[in-house]
Amino acid sequence: MTGNSKTFPELVKEVRRQLGISQEELAHELGVSFATINRWENGKTTPFKLARTQFDVFCKKMTTQGKLHLGDSSEQ
Repeated sequence: MTGNSKTFPELVKEVRRQLGISQEELAHELGVSFATINRWENGKTTPFKLARTQFDVFCKKMTTQGKLHLGDSSEQ
């Protein structure tokens, strides 16, 4: 699981900030809609298990490539 003490909305925003991508670009990477990313960031919804898994896999991939640093060295 990715993340640390951040809430999920904070984590999504931090991932986008570090990668320098828009909500639309993150949505495309995860195979979800722009509206879904927007709702996650605003705390209006939380992802279903599949979408959360896709997000975690994406974050792990970006971390492995050295593009993302979430401060959690114990990636599970």
